[in-house]
Amino acid sequence: MNETLWILFALVDLCMVLVVYRLFGRVGLFGLMVFNLLLCNIQVLKTVELFGLTTTLGNVLYASVFLATDLLSEFYGKREARKGVLLGFVSLVMMVGYMQVALLFNPAADDFAQPHLQALFGFMPRIALASMAAYLVSQMHDVWAFHAIRERTGGRLLWLRNNLSTMVSQFLDSAIFCVIAFWGVFPINVFWEILVSTYVIKVAVAALDTPFIYLARRLFPGDVRGARHA
Repeated sequence: MNETLWILFALVDLCMVLVVYRLFGRVGLFGLMVFNLLLCNIQVLKTVELFGLTTTLGNVLYASVFLATDLLSEFYGKREARKGVLLGFVSLVMMVGYMQVALLFNPAADDFAQPHLQALFGFMPRIALASMAAYLVSQMHDVWAFHAIRERTGGRLLWLRNNLSTMVSQFLDSAIFCVIAFWGVFPINVFWEILVSTYVIKVAVAALDTPFIYLARRLFPGDVRGARHA
């Protein structure tokens, strides 16, 4: 059941990237990056069993953030892709900060939300730092690698720059997050199990986005402009 739902969820989410881009263009990709990044940092708190591995639910939405970054890189160039990454990072920092302020307010006598908000948004320094550091480093690397591969291949082999940049960046994301969040918390064998399973699931989702970036180029050929000079 989980596996079927996971595949459908991933496909719908990747389709929504193209729908949002078709309706709102570059601004839509910026907004989608922020939305999915904030939501996946909530969903990451839920663990699920997939294909015999224990992983976090947020990995699905995070893969579509990489697709949005690659679309910005392909259609609008390095500068716009980095702008989207930084917008997502600032939004994540603001969410963490604002929710900590919200938790400081004394709840009313009949309030029921405080304990649930505390459970979801209670400040965990290592987790918050791990999430923000992993996101910024991996996304900036994804933009750099995408354009480095594009230049070396003369703009050909879209599948190569899409997959290689994302898969290496996903490894950086998984490694940075797990080291900062979990190193010394779990036994070393458990730590490696978490790191490997997290990366495997992320790569599986990332591999699904290749047809979607080709579909985007076919659907929106007029949007490819200026990227090689950015």
